[in-house]
Amino acid sequence: MPTPDQTAFAHIRRMRDPRFSEEIAAILPGEFFVTREPMIIYTVLGSCVSACIRDPIAGVGGMNHFMLPAPKGDSRTDTWGESTRYGSYAMERVINEILKLGGVKHRLEIKLFGGGKIYDGAMDVGANNARWVLDFMKREGFVPAKADLGDVHPRKVYFFAQTGRVLVKKIERVKNDTIFAREAEYQQRLQREAEASDVTLF
Repeated sequence: MPTPDQTAFAHIRRMRDPRFSEEIAAILPGEFFVTREPMIIYTVLGSCVSACIRDPIAGVGGMNHFMLPAPKGDSRTDTWGESTRYGSYAMERVINEILKLGGVKHRLEIKLFGGGKIYDGAMDVGANNARWVLDFMKREGFVPAKADLGDVHPRKVYFFAQTGRVLVKKIERVKNDTIFAREAEYQQRLQREAEASDVTLF
Protein backbone atom coordinates (compact mmCIF):
# COMPACT_ATOMS: atom_id res chain seq x y z
CA MET A 1 0.00 0.00 0.00
CA PRO A 2 1.42 3.45 -0.93
CA THR A 3 2.50 5.67 1.97
CA PRO A 4 1.19 9.25 2.32
CA ASP A 5 4.57 10.43 1.03
CA GLN A 6 4.14 8.46 -2.19
CA THR A 7 0.61 9.64 -2.92
CA ALA A 8 0.46 13.28 -1.78
CA PHE A 9 3.94 14.01 -3.16
CA ALA A 10 3.99 11.76 -6.20
CA HIS A 11 5.15 14.70 -8.36
CA ILE A 12 8.35 15.19 -6.34
CA ARG A 13 11.46 13.73 -7.94
CA ARG A 14 13.16 10.96 -5.94
CA MET A 15 16.79 9.98 -6.34
CA ARG A 16 19.67 8.12 -4.74
CA ASP A 17 23.14 9.33 -3.82
CA PRO A 18 25.84 6.75 -2.96
CA ARG A 19 27.01 9.01 -0.12
CA PHE A 20 23.73 8.49 1.76
CA SER A 21 21.65 5.44 2.66
CA GLU A 22 18.37 7.42 2.66
CA GLU A 23 16.23 8.11 -0.39
CA ILE A 24 16.32 11.77 -1.45
CA ALA A 25 13.31 13.91 -2.37
CA ALA A 26 14.49 16.86 -4.49
CA ILE A 27 12.29 19.94 -4.37
CA LEU A 28 12.28 22.91 -6.76
CA PRO A 29 11.14 26.53 -6.28
CA GLY A 30 7.48 26.59 -5.27
CA GLU A 31 7.48 23.00 -3.99
CA PHE A 32 7.49 21.40 -0.55
CA PHE A 33 7.76 17.89 0.87
CA VAL A 34 6.76 16.31 4.20
CA THR A 35 7.57 12.79 5.39
CA ARG A 36 7.65 10.52 8.41
CA GLU A 37 10.06 8.17 6.63
CA PRO A 38 13.86 8.34 7.15
CA MET A 39 14.46 10.47 4.05
CA ILE A 40 16.59 13.41 2.94
CA ILE A 41 14.92 16.47 1.43
CA TYR A 42 17.22 18.32 -0.93
CA THR A 43 17.14 21.65 -2.73
CA VAL A 44 19.40 24.35 -4.16
CA LEU A 45 18.80 27.93 -3.00
CA GLY A 46 19.83 31.24 -4.47
CA SER A 47 17.68 34.17 -3.38
CA CYS A 48 14.93 31.76 -2.35
CA VAL A 49 14.46 30.57 1.24
CA SER A 50 13.77 27.11 2.65
CA ALA A 51 12.50 26.23 6.09
CA CYS A 52 13.44 22.79 7.41
CA ILE A 53 10.79 21.89 9.98
CA ARG A 54 10.32 18.79 12.13
CA ASP A 55 8.66 17.46 15.24
CA PRO A 56 11.41 15.40 16.94
CA ILE A 57 8.91 13.41 19.01
CA ALA A 58 6.53 12.50 16.18
CA GLY A 59 9.43 11.90 13.78
CA VAL A 60 7.84 13.99 11.03
CA GLY A 61 9.77 16.52 8.97
CA GLY A 62 9.35 18.70 5.93
CA MET A 63 10.93 21.43 3.86
CA ASN A 64 9.65 24.13 1.51
CA HIS A 65 11.32 26.33 -1.12
CA PHE A 66 9.75 29.74 -1.71
CA MET A 67 10.71 32.66 -3.93
CA LEU A 68 8.46 35.50 -2.74
CA PRO A 69 7.45 36.56 0.78
CA ALA A 70 3.67 37.08 0.51
CA PRO A 71 1.00 38.24 -1.94
CA LYS A 72 0.87 42.00 -2.33
CA GLY A 73 -2.21 43.50 -0.73
CA ASP A 74 -5.29 41.39 0.01
CA SER A 75 -4.53 37.75 -0.82
CA ARG A 76 -8.26 37.12 -1.22
CA THR A 77 -8.10 39.09 -4.48
CA ASP A 78 -4.98 37.27 -5.66
CA THR A 79 -5.88 34.04 -7.43
CA TRP A 80 -2.29 32.87 -6.95
CA GLY A 81 -2.24 33.79 -3.26
CA GLU A 82 -2.61 30.21 -2.12
CA SER A 83 0.58 29.16 -3.84
CA THR A 84 3.75 27.77 -2.30
CA ARG A 85 5.77 30.24 -4.37
CA TYR A 86 4.84 32.57 -1.48
CA GLY A 87 6.47 32.12 1.92
CA SER A 88 3.18 32.92 3.65
CA TYR A 89 1.52 29.89 2.09
CA ALA A 90 4.60 27.65 1.92
CA MET A 91 5.17 27.93 5.68
CA GLU A 92 1.51 27.26 6.43
CA ARG A 93 1.39 24.21 4.15
CA VAL A 94 4.45 22.50 5.61
CA ILE A 95 3.43 23.15 9.21
CA ASN A 96 -0.13 21.95 8.60
CA GLU A 97 1.06 18.77 6.86
CA ILE A 98 3.38 18.00 9.77
CA LEU A 99 0.52 18.52 12.24
CA LYS A 100 -1.69 16.18 10.18
CA LEU A 101 0.94 13.46 10.59
CA GLY A 102 1.04 13.80 14.37
CA GLY A 103 3.25 16.83 14.91
CA VAL A 104 2.55 19.37 17.65
CA LYS A 105 3.12 23.07 16.98
CA HIS A 106 5.00 23.93 20.18
CA ARG A 107 7.46 21.07 19.56
CA LEU A 108 8.43 22.17 16.04
CA GLU A 109 12.12 22.72 15.37
CA ILE A 110 12.69 25.13 12.48
CA LYS A 111 15.93 25.82 10.61
CA LEU A 112 16.14 28.52 7.91
CA PHE A 113 18.43 28.71 4.90
CA GLY A 114 18.93 30.79 1.76
CA GLY A 115 18.17 34.38 0.90
CA GLY A 116 21.47 34.97 -0.88
CA LYS A 117 22.17 38.06 -3.00
CA ILE A 118 22.96 36.28 -6.25
CA TYR A 119 21.63 38.97 -8.60
CA ASP A 120 23.38 42.24 -9.42
CA GLY A 121 21.27 45.35 -8.96
CA ALA A 122 19.63 47.43 -6.29
CA MET A 123 16.80 45.05 -5.37
CA ASP A 124 17.93 42.36 -2.96
CA VAL A 125 15.26 39.67 -3.31
CA GLY A 126 17.08 37.35 -0.94
CA ALA A 127 17.23 39.94 1.84
CA ASN A 128 13.49 40.57 1.47
CA ASN A 129 12.80 36.84 1.79
CA ALA A 130 15.09 36.55 4.82
CA ARG A 131 13.47 39.49 6.60
CA TRP A 132 10.01 38.15 5.89
CA VAL A 133 10.67 34.65 7.22
CA LEU A 134 12.30 35.96 10.40
CA ASP A 135 9.31 38.24 10.96
CA PHE A 136 6.96 35.29 10.35
CA MET A 137 8.82 33.25 12.96
CA LYS A 138 8.49 36.06 15.51
CA ARG A 139 4.78 36.59 14.80
CA GLU A 140 4.06 32.87 15.17
CA GLY A 141 6.09 32.50 18.37
CA PHE A 142 8.89 30.39 16.88
CA VAL A 143 12.59 30.77 17.55
CA PRO A 144 14.85 29.44 14.77
CA ALA A 145 17.02 26.53 15.88
CA LYS A 146 19.39 27.64 13.11
CA ALA A 147 19.34 30.50 10.60
CA ASP A 148 21.86 30.62 7.75
CA LEU A 149 20.48 33.51 5.69
CA GLY A 150 21.94 36.15 3.41
CA ASP A 151 25.50 36.33 2.07
CA VAL A 152 26.20 36.16 -1.66
CA HIS A 153 26.46 32.39 -2.09
CA PRO A 154 23.86 29.94 -3.35
CA ARG A 155 23.44 26.90 -1.12
CA LYS A 156 22.84 23.19 -1.56
CA VAL A 157 20.75 21.99 1.40
CA TYR A 158 20.28 18.37 2.53
CA PHE A 159 17.72 18.00 5.34
CA PHE A 160 17.50 14.68 7.17
CA ALA A 161 13.80 14.83 7.95
CA GLN A 162 13.71 12.49 10.95
CA THR A 163 16.91 13.48 12.76
CA GLY A 164 16.92 17.19 11.92
CA ARG A 165 20.50 17.07 10.66
CA VAL A 166 21.23 19.54 7.87
CA LEU A 167 24.17 19.57 5.48
CA VAL A 168 24.78 22.88 3.70
CA LYS A 169 27.27 23.48 0.91
CA LYS A 170 27.82 27.05 -0.24
CA ILE A 171 28.52 27.36 -3.95
CA GLU A 172 31.05 29.80 -5.38
CA ARG A 173 29.49 32.54 -7.49
CA VAL A 174 31.47 31.47 -10.56
CA LYS A 175 29.61 28.15 -10.47
CA ASN A 176 26.21 29.66 -9.95
CA ASP A 177 24.95 30.10 -13.57
CA THR A 178 22.55 27.13 -13.36
CA ILE A 179 20.95 28.40 -10.16
CA PHE A 180 20.63 31.91 -11.59
CA ALA A 181 19.03 30.53 -14.76
CA ARG A 182 16.62 28.30 -12.80
CA GLU A 183 15.41 31.13 -10.57
CA ALA A 184 15.17 33.54 -13.51
CA GLU A 185 13.12 31.01 -15.51
CA TYR A 186 10.85 30.43 -12.52
CA GLN A 187 10.35 34.18 -12.05
CA GLN A 188 9.52 34.57 -15.76
CA ARG A 189 7.00 31.72 -15.61
CA LEU A 190 5.36 33.25 -12.55
CA GLN A 191 5.19 36.60 -14.35
CA ARG A 192 3.49 34.99 -17.37
CA GLU A 193 0.99 33.25 -15.11
CA ALA A 194 0.37 36.47 -13.22
CA GLU A 195 -0.23 38.45 -16.38
CA ALA A 196 -2.69 35.84 -17.56
CA SER A 197 -4.62 36.15 -14.30
CA ASP A 198 -4.27 39.90 -13.69
CA VAL A 199 -1.94 39.37 -10.72
CA THR A 200 0.72 41.96 -10.02
CA LEU A 201 4.06 40.60 -8.82
CA PHE A 202 6.30 42.75 -6.66
